[in-house]
Amino acid sequence: MLVVGIVLFALGIMISIVLHEYGHMRVALWSGMKVRRFFVGFGPTLWSTHRGGIEYGLKAIPLGGFCDIAGMTAYDQLDPADEPRAMWRQAWWKRVAVLLAGPAMNIVLAIVLFYTVAVTWGLVNNDPEPVPTDRVAAVVGDTCAGSGECGVGLGPAGESGIVAGDRVTTVDGQPVGSWDDLSEIVSARPGETVPVTVDRAGESVTTTTTLSSSTVDGRERGALGVQLSDAGIPQEILDDPAYQSVNTYDALSAVPATFVFTGEMIEATLEGLASFPSKIPGVAASIFGADRAEDSPVSVVGASHIGGQAVELGAWWLFALFLAGLNLFLGAFNLVPLTPFDGGHIAVVFYEKIRDALRRLRGLAPGGPADYEKLAPLTMAVFVLLIGVSTIVITADFVNPILLPG
Repeated sequence: MLVVGIVLFALGIMISIVLHEYGHMRVALWSGMKVRRFFVGFGPTLWSTHRGGIEYGLKAIPLGGFCDIAGMTAYDQLDPADEPRAMWRQAWWKRVAVLLAGPAMNIVLAIVLFYTVAVTWGLVNNDPEPVPTDRVAAVVGDTCAGSGECGVGLGPAGESGIVAGDRVTTVDGQPVGSWDDLSEIVSARPGETVPVTVDRAGESVTTTTTLSSSTVDGRERGALGVQLSDAGIPQEILDDPAYQSVNTYDALSAVPATFVFTGEMIEATLEGLASFPSKIPGVAASIFGADRAEDSPVSVVGASHIGGQAVELGAWWLFALFLAGLNLFLGAFNLVPLTPFDGGHIAVVFYEKIRDALRRLRGLAPGGPADYEKLAPLTMAVFVLLIGVSTIVITADFVNPILLPG
């Protein structure tokens, strides 16, 4: 199933890129521009056909695709008949609409996938209310030993006399108001001996326990040896969406929930994009044996491997969510205001508008199309940087891939 999942996810990536280019093509045609070619893949042509003045085809390397719009710059060589339909001659808003259409298709595809997950499995609650400890009984026994292996036994809590049904109120003198509080306090004290106070059927009982220690994501974390239990929790609390880790919906209620979830994921995507450069050194270090962070960047290779693992685990919801998240990243990444990205071309359009507005204030005529030759060094630098980063990430995906738990 792993191989099947990898192939399916790679196919999903291919479809995502093709739809991105299809968005460019459809809006270009609606805007009266000349589209010359629409190909899936790169490299030597395997097959092509002409229809409606456009050459459609397949190329040998299935790693994306492209839509060739005539006259993206004034330096593009055109047939005389195509000159009036050149992209650079069109109104600025048409050019921006065409450039935005690709990333917009990625966002639309992500929304469709999120909606599918919402009505089929439910959406992860990204901001659950902290579970009040006075409504959740502690269950003793689950702990992570110092070796880093998790198992079942008395654990630190059981060894110190804490029993099932006790509700932790303070750890090391710090009040515990929610399960999140307990996790944060305990995690920060690996191997320490601390006083723990519990509420046992209305009576306050204090004991001393030595927290276990384990390594999680390269960091030492403490464990008390208790877990959440819904024993004794009123049903209205169990049904309250604020406390759920996953919320389920019908076809109608999934619509607003999907848009809210999409907004949250876009925010997370932008944060991830902003932190992308700072994570590359860690990815490079992982090639030589360092731990690979779970949130580190992945290539098409790594993304397909993660998708394959999700299928192998039977977690199709995770497969769909990861593919949706990848589409959001593709959309956001393409809006980076540097050529050759769509965002770079959009920046050129607005540069021309601002420049011409300033020229009008000085009584001058418009300055004409931007000189893309002056941007050639920047474009080449971006290409070289992308190749370098891609090489690092792809190598890490082979040597030290991200593995899903389970």
